[in-house]
Amino acid sequence: MEKSDLNPSKGKKKKIARLGIGTKGVVYILIGGLTAWAAIGSGGKKTGSDGAFKFLISQPFGQVMLCLLVIGLAGYVFWRMYQTFNDPEEEGSDAKGVAQRLSYFSSGIFYLFIIYNAVQLLIAGGGGSGGGGQESMIQKLLQQEYGRWMVAAIALIFLGRALMQIFIAYSGNFKKKVKEEGMDDKTQKLMISSGRVGYTARGLVIGIIAYLTVSAAITYDASKSGGTEDAFNFIQNEFGRMVLGVMALGMLAFGVFLIIKASNHKMNF
Repeated sequence: MEKSDLNPSKGKKKKIARLGIGTKGVVYILIGGLTAWAAIGSGGKKTGSDGAFKFLISQPFGQVMLCLLVIGLAGYVFWRMYQTFNDPEEEGSDAKGVAQRLSYFSSGIFYLFIIYNAVQLLIAGGGGSGGGGQESMIQKLLQQEYGRWMVAAIALIFLGRALMQIFIAYSGNFKKKVKEEGMDDKTQKLMISSGRVGYTARGLVIGIIAYLTVSAAITYDASKSGGTEDAFNFIQNEFGRMVLGVMALGMLAFGVFLIIKASNHKMNF
C-alpha cells in the first residue's frame, strides 16, 4: 500500500496527475494517428494539437469528447504546477533541480495555451480558428528592434528540447519515473519500445520546428516558422510520405508510452 492510499488528499492528486498524463497521451495518439492516416492517403490530415481538436469536435458527440479532453489536460497542468511549486519528486533547489522545475513550469504553461485553444474551439462550436498563434507571435517579435535575435533564441530553446528528447530516448531516462515492478513482460516491452521510438520521433519533430524557426529569423519571414503540422509538411515535402508515416507512427508511439506511464508513474507523495 502506498502512503497516499492512507491520505485521501494525496490520493486525489495522484488520480488527477494520472488522468493528465494519460490525456496528453490521447492527444499524441490523435496527432500521430491522423497524420499516419494522411501519409497512407486514406484520409486524415497532417496535424498538431489544434487540428486534432478540430477533428475530434467534428465527430458525433465531439463537443463532449473535447470537453473531457480539456478536463484531462487541466489535470496535466495541475500536475506540472504541483511538481514546480511543491516538488513532490524532490528535485531540490540546486541549479539542476531549479532547471528541472522550470521545465515542469514551462510545460504547464504550454498546455495551458493548448487548453485555451480547445476552449476557443468549443465556444465557437467547432467553427473557430482555434489557435495558429505561433506564426503571429514570431511576426510580432520580428517587428521588434532585436526581434531577429529573440526568434533565434526561441529556435535554440527548441533545439535544446529536441536534443534532450533524443538523449532521454537513448539513455533510457524515459524509464526513470516508471514503476516497472508488477508490470507484465508484454507491457514492459511495449513501454520500452514505445518510449524509445516516441521520444526519438518527438525529438526529431521538435528539431525540425527549431530549423523552421531559425529560418524565419534569418529571412525575417514569420511564415517560414511553424509548429508540429508545419514540421510534418516539411518532412513530407523533403523526404516523402513514407518517412512522414514513420514519424507519425513514432508520435503515436509516444502517446502509447504516456498512457502506460499514466498508471505506472512513480509519485513520491
